[in-house]
Amino acid sequence: MPRRRSGPPPLAPIVYDAGALVAADRGDRRVWAEFATAVAQRRPIIVPSPVLTQAWRGWRTQARLARLLGGCRVLPPEESVAKQAGELLGLSKTTDAVDAIVVATAIALRAVIVTSDLPDMTRDMTRLVDSAQTEFEIAITRV
Repeated sequence: MPRRRSGPPPLAPIVYDAGALVAADRGDRRVWAEFATAVAQRRPIIVPSPVLTQAWRGWRTQARLARLLGGCRVLPPEESVAKQAGELLGLSKTTDAVDAIVVATAIALRAVIVTSDLPDMTRDMTRLVDSAQTEFEIAITRV
């Protein structure tokens, strides 16, 4: 007989895009509050490695970003995620491969996407999400 899990279902993982990392690096309080809540809830926080490439410059002034990354898992995209990201680019007629990897990662993990980008900057990500054929809604949260 399968074991039943007691208590509420686990909260969805979080996938950060580069905008969230840049905002954290700048000390954005909304990003840090969201991060603290996620850590307290023990939600997995994922940073696809190409996202880290976009945000990391190795400057000594990036201590805040380094601290944030200590609470995240940086993961390379698996082949299936990379292929789905490419398919999403074709379907959405967008060109930002890193955004496509963020969306494909969120699909694979059934995760929420967190960004600090302005609405007009998330237009392509929204098109990628709208192009995805999933049985669940992919949420984009702006902090």
